[in-house]
Amino acid sequence: MNTIAAQEIKRRGLAAVDSMIIHGPVLVIKHNRPAYVIMREQQYYQCLGEADAAYEQRVSESLADLRAGRVRTFATAQTLMNAIKKRRSAR
Repeated sequence: MNTIAAQEIKRRGLAAVDSMIIHGPVLVIKHNRPAYVIMREQQYYQCLGEADAAYEQRVSESLADLRAGRVRTFATAQTLMNAIKKRRSAR
């Protein structure tokens, strides 16, 4: 991914990323840390679509697990946490 300093954008405006965005999203560095990602609108909507599709897939799989009886319930959050810890220690 291309990177650019926020200070460079402040100095030159969005023209600073015009040639970089052709090659994909641009990571903006502010105070030596990643702060923003600039991408073309088409890429943004593609990301949203992929996130929606992944969400729908997870919900579909969860519903299939529910219908197949592969779901456990717990009386409290603490009993759930205990079951998770027990499963991790069994590995």
